[in-house]
Amino acid sequence: MKVSCLQENLAKGLSIVGRAVASRSTLPVLSNVMLATDNGRLKLSATNLELGINCWVGAKVETEGATTVPARLLTDFVNSLPPERIDLELVVRTQTLNARCARFEANIKGIDAQEFPIIPTADDGERAIRLEPRDLRKMIDQVAFAAATDESRPILTGVLARFEGDRLTLAAADGFRLSVRSAPLGQAVDETFEVIIPARALGELARISADQEDWVEVIITPARNQILFHLNDVDLVSQLIEGKFPDYNQIIPSDRATRTVLDSTGFLKAARVSHLFARDAANIVRLEVAPGDELMPGHITLAATSAELGDNVGQMDAVIEGDPVEIAFNAKYLIDVLSVVDSAQVTLETTSASSPGVLRPVGDDDYIHVIMPMHLSR
Repeated sequence: MKVSCLQENLAKGLSIVGRAVASRSTLPVLSNVMLATDNGRLKLSATNLELGINCWVGAKVETEGATTVPARLLTDFVNSLPPERIDLELVVRTQTLNARCARFEANIKGIDAQEFPIIPTADDGERAIRLEPRDLRKMIDQVAFAAATDESRPILTGVLARFEGDRLTLAAADGFRLSVRSAPLGQAVDETFEVIIPARALGELARISADQEDWVEVIITPARNQILFHLNDVDLVSQLIEGKFPDYNQIIPSDRATRTVLDSTGFLKAARVSHLFARDAANIVRLEVAPGDELMPGHITLAATSAELGDNVGQMDAVIEGDPVEIAFNAKYLIDVLSVVDSAQVTLETTSASSPGVLRPVGDDDYIHVIMPMHLSR
């Protein structure tokens, strides 16, 4: 293998695939990134067997070939080089990659590419589902954070993706909160189906699709055990999580006793202030919803108390319909959801101190977030 490419292009490609490199593995080759020539370009690949990323970089190919080298070493070395042409040449007999750029040169020992797992790539013959990248990133931002990070219930570490007609719905829950978001598909699907995608894979997809303007194509393997996202010059492949996702519709309250309309930015700021005191007291922030009358407008009071640090109270005006209510939430969970709401106002629907609260952006019926209440001790 003998190829040349620009330092900035190789550095960008390595940063894209680098997040899929296995950090701890019994297979040494999984700590490597594969470099292979592919139709006049340089293909970079990395996988941890659950997530795999292929990235194609523009290059001048003199001799075909492939090898794998330690991902961290190559990335650090390339990032340290000046923005000039890099010449890469493989010594096949010793599996050593010679890299030259300006007045720098290195020899990096690698492992034969045949030992590297095969990462599927998009096949022109496979039928793909098309998604608008901006909608997709917004969906991931508003849903994936609610997935569980605890592996005790693997199904909840994933995000349910339901393809139905011309719409895609994503849902994630960790037992304490639920996020559901829907958006239109590029074209309708023939049959309704569901898959569970690891939340981490969707987070990586949102990251690498930041510059994407063309459609993101989604291909699900016939065995329904892998999902492939095809972008410009990048393919991301993820294993799917097997099992049945809980019926989240049962968690969403069907009625409410109080509806509170708040300024989104003000509510987020008040939650962040309360969190300063709540974080040492199980993150509990107490919300007191007081409807207005002829003399006073409605208002909501946020209070947090720390036995060691002190306490704080914040108040903001609100349009409130229904009964007064006092309820407690996890301040961090409030901050998480309010940080991804992009409407000027948000509604908080409550029933009682022991019933879930429901947050919805005003003017956006495609997003709903449910937060379980925390126990209020008297």
